[in-house]
Amino acid sequence: MQTMSGPSGDPPELTIEIHQNPYLAVAETEVHAIAKVRAMGDASAIRGAPRPAAEVIIVDTSGSMLGARLVAAKRAARAAVDALRPGVDFAVIAGAADAAMVYPRDRLLARFTETTRRDAHLAISRLSAGGGTRIGRWLSLAAELFAEDDHPIRHAVLLTDGKNEHETPEDLDAALDRCAGRFVCDSRGVGADWEPAELRRVSARLLGRFGMVADPGDLAADFAEMIEQAMGKAVADVTLRVWTPHNATLRFFKQVYPALRDLAGGWAETGSNAPGPKTAEFPTGIWGVEDREYHLCVTVPPGEPDQTMLAARVSAVLPGEPPDRPRATGQVLATWTGDEALSSLHDPSVVHYRKLEELADASQRLLRSHEAGDARAAAVAHSRARRLAAETGSEEISIRLDRFADPESGILKPPGQVRRADIVGLDTHSSESMRPPPEQPSWREGGAEG
Repeated sequence: MQTMSGPSGDPPELTIEIHQNPYLAVAETEVHAIAKVRAMGDASAIRGAPRPAAEVIIVDTSGSMLGARLVAAKRAARAAVDALRPGVDFAVIAGAADAAMVYPRDRLLARFTETTRRDAHLAISRLSAGGGTRIGRWLSLAAELFAEDDHPIRHAVLLTDGKNEHETPEDLDAALDRCAGRFVCDSRGVGADWEPAELRRVSARLLGRFGMVADPGDLAADFAEMIEQAMGKAVADVTLRVWTPHNATLRFFKQVYPALRDLAGGWAETGSNAPGPKTAEFPTGIWGVEDREYHLCVTVPPGEPDQTMLAARVSAVLPGEPPDRPRATGQVLATWTGDEALSSLHDPSVVHYRKLEELADASQRLLRSHEAGDARAAAVAHSRARRLAAETGSEEISIRLDRFADPESGILKPPGQVRRADIVGLDTHSSESMRPPPEQPSWREGGAEG
C-alpha cells in the first residue's frame, strides 16, 4: 500500500486491486479485468482541513424555469452556498441564452465568509427567469472563473430543466473541450423535459456525475449533498495510466462504478507508432475517500501452455510527480493453460460489471426502439434488460423497466402511454446507478458462473 498526500498534507492512501481470472485457453487472446481503485483516509479530517478549493454554482434561469421551479432553484442555490467550507472561493452563475454573474457581480471568485454568504443569498433571491438555454456558455464562464490555477480542487454544480435548444451540439462540444481538465462538474436535471444525453456528455467530459430530480422540492437537499461531497475531496487530477507491452493492445478502459463512463474521450496515448510498449493515460478528476472501479480489456498474442505474460499494468499518478514513482499499481496477467477447468472460471467482479454494461446497453436499446415505435425490438430489449436487472440485483432499474409495461398483461405500452419522467428516469439511472458486486468468493475460491 502506498500513500499520497492531498493539498493540505493529509495522507489518504491510494491502492489498486486487480480482479480477474488470468487463465486463458491456449487459443484465447482477450484478457478482461476489473481494477478497483480505493482512496482511504480519515474523511472527517479531510473535510476539516483548509485546502485551496473553488466552487461555482450554475443555475438555469431560462424561461422554462418560471414559477415553482425557479423558487426551488433559488432555495437549492442558497443551500449549496450554505454547504461551503469557510475559506473556499465561490461564485454563482445564472444561465439562460447567455451566462451572467449573480454573485459576485464581477467576473471573479469571492472568499466564503459569513458576510459573503449573506450577500450571495440576497443576490440569489433576486433571480428572475427568461430566455433560452445555452449550457456551453454557462460552462465557459465557469472555466473563466477557474482560470486562476491556484485551486487544486475546482468543482461546479449545474442545474437545468430543459433542452440545450439554443446551442448546436458542435458549440457545446467546443465548450466542453475548453473546459475539460479545468474543473469537475456535477449536473442535475429537474423535472422531465431535459435531455439525459446532453448532461451525460457534460459529465463524461468534465468527469462528474449527473442525475434526475423529479420533484423540484428535493433540489435543495440534493444540491447541499453535492457540495458536501465536493468539500470532502482531497486530491486533484488523479490520472490512471495503463501500460501494455509489445504486441498487446488496450481495447478499452471504462469506469464501471459508481457510474458507467466511457473514458475514451480523455484517452491520451504516449509512445511511438511503431510496435512496442504503449502507455495510455486517463484523467479521473478529483478524489476524496472513495472507491471507483474500472473495466479494462487487453488483446494479447496467443500463448503456449504454462506461459505467463504481463498483459497490462495500471498505475495511479498525480500531476508533477515522477512518472516512475506512481502512487499505486496493479498488474493484469495472462497465463495460458490446457486445463479447461481453470480457463473456464469467471471472476465474479468481471461477470457482474459486464452484465451491468449489458443492462445499460439493453436499456438504451429499449428507449430507442420505444421512441421509434418498433414494438418487437422494444420487447426484446425490455426482456433482456429485465433479466439482467434481476441477475445483478438492480432493483431500481427493475422498477423503472416495469413502468414500460402493462402491470396485468406484461405487454409493453405504446409510445405516448409511458410518462416522460419514466423515460428520463430509466435513461439516467441505467448508467448512473451502477452497483458494486456483492461480497462473494473470488475465482480462486471457487469461481462464479457466468
